[in-house]
Amino acid sequence: MDATDSAARQTPRTRQARELLTGGEVTVGCVAPRSRAGVAALEAAGADALWVGGHVASPNQSPEAMAWLARLSAQAERVVIGTAVLLLPLYQPAIVAKQIADLDTATDGRIALGIGVGGEYPAEFDACGVPLAGRGRRTDEAIGVLHDLWGGTPVDRPGPLFPMTGVRIGPPPCQPGGPPVIVAGRREPAMRRAARLGDGWMPYLYSAERYRRSVAVVRAEAHAAGRALDGFVWAAYLPVVVDDDTEVARRRAAEFLGGTYRQDFLPMVDRVAVAGTSAQVEARLQDYIRAGARHLVLLPAVRDGGDDLLLRLMTDIAPRLRAAPAEQPSTASPPGPDGGDSDSGSSDKRGQE
Repeated sequence: MDATDSAARQTPRTRQARELLTGGEVTVGCVAPRSRAGVAALEAAGADALWVGGHVASPNQSPEAMAWLARLSAQAERVVIGTAVLLLPLYQPAIVAKQIADLDTATDGRIALGIGVGGEYPAEFDACGVPLAGRGRRTDEAIGVLHDLWGGTPVDRPGPLFPMTGVRIGPPPCQPGGPPVIVAGRREPAMRRAARLGDGWMPYLYSAERYRRSVAVVRAEAHAAGRALDGFVWAAYLPVVVDDDTEVARRRAAEFLGGTYRQDFLPMVDRVAVAGTSAQVEARLQDYIRAGARHLVLLPAVRDGGDDLLLRLMTDIAPRLRAAPAEQPSTASPPGPDGGDSDSGSSDKRGQE
């Protein structure tokens, strides 16, 4: 065996998004760097997926999610790529369906679509001419439009928001039925949306215990709707900071989140972020896996040095997370839709509709 053969065997094979995210094993992804070199470094380090998000208009300058996803599709050669998240009610779903189908074809099926309802920045709804009220109903109907248009046959829908007759997009996505639509949020309506309409669940700013309870809620809602959750994506979006000094890590995470959501996160940082030494962070991430998460989306919760932090996570911690045995998500009845955590004061408008 020569060095070339060895390297080929060590390079992870390319997998489509549904295969990777619903295979049952633990996979680890992260928010994508902005640069091509940063993307290449994370692919070489073994990242399973890279995720992008963004807003049309917000106090925090960010790319627009679909534009960033398109750019990432030209940078990433192997990993699954997806949105975390696209604020679906701001968009006409037929345009999203066509754009995502084209990107899925261009990447040989490596696209996943994480969606949320937004709402924390009302000005961007005004800018897009979309009413803030009713964004949940708009999102629900849009999810149905996406799935129908990705079916490859002419679509007739009565509306009420997106009526269409004989509409067909082509070529269809590479993945049969289209990329997985993964619902993000924090509250009961988002869980219900994931259970009844989505292909996955990806909450954010959750403790591991709250994640465990949300799994039970989603399963209960799906059961009530007569829906099996075969091939369902169980993801968790997690702000992470690693530092040799635990208190420094906690403060950096709180400052990052406070700057994003315009509130003091220090009192709740241990419930909504994963911050500490390398050993502490690994243990906390294992808690989410034991709670039912199968794909972890790691956000470097730092203002600078994020690319280096992600490389450290992917090389030092992610391999041990993948190797650990994963329990099956709990099917116990939940105590209530909010999960009872006291972090409910944090920004959560995305999940209220």
